[in-house]
Amino acid sequence: MNIASMRRPIIPPTPPRAPDNMSFFGRIAVIKRNMIATWGQRAYEEEVIQGRFFLHKSFILNQPDAIRHVLLSNYQNYTRTPAGIRMLRPVLGEGLLLAEGHAWTFQRRTLSPAFTPRATANLVPHMTAVLDETIAKLETRTNEPVDLREIMQRMTLEIAGRTMFSFGMDQHGPTLRNFVMEYGERLGRAHFLDMALPVSWPTPMDRARARFRKRWTQFVAMLIAERRAVGKKHGAPPRDLFDLMDEARDPETGKGFSDEQLVDEVATMILAGHETTATALFWALYLLALDPDTQEEVASETRGEHLDSMVDIDRQKFTRAVIDETMRLYPPAFLVARAARGKDIVAGAEVNKGDIIMIAPWLLHRHEKLWDQPNAFIPKRFMSKEPPDRFAYLPFGAGPRVCIGAPFAQAESVLALARLIGAFRVELVDAAPVIPFGVVTTQPDHSPMFRITRR
Repeated sequence: MNIASMRRPIIPPTPPRAPDNMSFFGRIAVIKRNMIATWGQRAYEEEVIQGRFFLHKSFILNQPDAIRHVLLSNYQNYTRTPAGIRMLRPVLGEGLLLAEGHAWTFQRRTLSPAFTPRATANLVPHMTAVLDETIAKLETRTNEPVDLREIMQRMTLEIAGRTMFSFGMDQHGPTLRNFVMEYGERLGRAHFLDMALPVSWPTPMDRARARFRKRWTQFVAMLIAERRAVGKKHGAPPRDLFDLMDEARDPETGKGFSDEQLVDEVATMILAGHETTATALFWALYLLALDPDTQEEVASETRGEHLDSMVDIDRQKFTRAVIDETMRLYPPAFLVARAARGKDIVAGAEVNKGDIIMIAPWLLHRHEKLWDQPNAFIPKRFMSKEPPDRFAYLPFGAGPRVCIGAPFAQAESVLALARLIGAFRVELVDAAPVIPFGVVTTQPDHSPMFRITRR
């Protein structure tokens, strides 16, 4: 994909690349600190890298056709790895993101009506109300240092609370954020035994995660109980995601979710919806602070727009391209790892049961054979007449298990960025480079301070 540009694009900072000859145990040590720092230059140049992962072969795939095969054509042959299950099950349980087989089919069919474009459009007023409140609060803090990462976390959590339950998160937001921070900082990092042992063999960290899960599910159940106490008028249309999920029925069997299943689904939607969107918005604001010219283009596009409906959101073509480019450089899920259930042929190589397939959007989105100037911030590449290969750009995954909430997340991200940049000019106060690191999602190594001024 060739990109013509009138000016030299910015290249945001990244971790140093690992030596290609780093030892297995050296990589294990780095994984605990920053997974994306374990890959060397070969991983950004070669289409397939074969190695060993304990007793099995491993493959890093950067070839779109091979990725299509694993995620689409033969997706049923691949399941999550033990480490992946250990990292996600304590917070997501058996919700849609982790379910397999018939359980996944049931959940996907049942939840799909809640995430149609029409259903998303009905939730936009919740988003705009929270954005109005956020902008009003920020207007009192112009010309002083602000932590926009924390503000984005609070804002997207409030949007998640209102779109899910129709009530604000002032009372419960701090507790929920504490759960997220506790898990990410203490329990969400992979350790050697997490990767070496099958899921049926508990590790010391698994016991701590189990204790966390008990507290976490009790908290989510309490939120659901509060929402149910509010009730819903008989015959009234659904007013939030909870109504849609509580009333959802499998179109084939008529079966709905049990209370235990509903806890896992609500946890999945709140966490996947608020944390990844907050992080994407932080990175977008950081990039626009580094690139004032692109920031002004976003502001120009939003000028005079009401931005309170899906029609308005769909008109923000350049802002959408900025979000797309942000998620290329900082993909929410930096790694998708799958274990083979049985034999297969991938990219001409023989795959056996238990072998590990790694599809890393962090690598794929920066691969030197797939992208022109892969490390540069060039939003207009997503306005080209030649879009990237569907399996070379995976911010929300691909195939049958593509993120069900992608339309919601995209609408929220575009709307929020357009409204914020339309209202404020954003600059960095902190000159220290922000380095991305991978722990569950692609996070910044620190929260820089910004200065905002009213336009």
